[in-house]
Amino acid sequence: MPPPTATLSVPSSSSPSLFPLSSFSSSNNPHVSSFCPAPSTLPKFPSLSKPQTPLRNLTPLSAVSIEKETLISERPHTFLREADGGDDGSVRSRFQRMILEAQESVCAALEAVDGAGKFKEDAWTRPGGGGGISRVLQDGAVFEKAGVNISVVYGVMPPEAYRAAKAAADDQKPGPVPFFAAGISSVLHPKNPFAPTLHFNYRYFETDAPKDAPGAPRQWWFGGGTDLTPAYIFEEDVKHFHSIQKKACDKFDPSFYPRFKKWCDDYFYIKHRGERRGLGGIFFDDLNDYDQEMLLSFATECANSVVPAYIPIVEKRKDTPFNESQKAWQQLRRGRYVEFNLVYDRGTTFGLKTGGRIESILVSLPLSARWEYDHKPEEGSEEWKLLDACINPKEWI
Repeated sequence: MPPPTATLSVPSSSSPSLFPLSSFSSSNNPHVSSFCPAPSTLPKFPSLSKPQTPLRNLTPLSAVSIEKETLISERPHTFLREADGGDDGSVRSRFQRMILEAQESVCAALEAVDGAGKFKEDAWTRPGGGGGISRVLQDGAVFEKAGVNISVVYGVMPPEAYRAAKAAADDQKPGPVPFFAAGISSVLHPKNPFAPTLHFNYRYFETDAPKDAPGAPRQWWFGGGTDLTPAYIFEEDVKHFHSIQKKACDKFDPSFYPRFKKWCDDYFYIKHRGERRGLGGIFFDDLNDYDQEMLLSFATECANSVVPAYIPIVEKRKDTPFNESQKAWQQLRRGRYVEFNLVYDRGTTFGLKTGGRIESILVSLPLSARWEYDHKPEEGSEEWKLLDACINPKEWI
């Protein structure tokens, strides 16, 4: 394979993510059993009612950007404000518990399969309320880079950030919009080109009534998904992955998997390339047309499906021998990943428009990616088969 004409090296970051990166999208823009430990097994931490370190770079809540985060020495027991934190039965409180448990369990599973790498953790808070926990494993035996981040944040969005978060044309706000957002976001980049990249993100979003519109109803919605981005196709792996996603969906509504599978194929579409980022999975957003309790349970089930859907594939492929040409193809596919995130991903747009720290916003990018001028794989080759599946989405199960 000819040498690359350009190589991107993205500095690593264990810094906090302002909000889970993956995709906020408009509803008009389609696109193992539970592994969560019992709450009693989670470490207990002090409350955030009094910050452990002085807050810096304070920004008034009336500002039209989200306040900068501040690293703290100890992660708290809760990121919810006192008005929310005392209500363990609220959707906010239960969703926070779910993402904390999911982060613990996913990181434990990844460290176990890696065998050498350990997650570095940063906890952070924000003057306007809330905070998050960023975990990054880098240069392990199996994973080049793996990030698993959670955030629970309050703030005020300018209109353009609201449009990035929820871009329905008939649902625009004239001024800054108070909001609450909580989510878990993860991107996993293995070293071996035969082990696929995985992305998953699940989030809950609420907007409050602006001060000049008393009595306006609070809006809420769920979003997220899990999708697979391999460099090479092993059909049994892809079928396994999609079957786990379908099983999670079918527990709630048999229409979910076909609907969210198509949404995923449509959303992760790189328009300027005419191809998808990978081989899909499920994706949904602005979901509020079902019972709120049902959707909370559905998001939890989806988060619980990540480990059984992905870890068996990595265990099977992590030690497969590969050559330089196959590694170069993996780097080229990572280039497509970078292009999608920087050009089309609404989560990235949301972070950039709200003044977040650039290293945090881009924490999901791989350490390295590759571009070659006018690269075309040989027709009929394994690389061509992957590209064909990205251009022409398939029904895997």
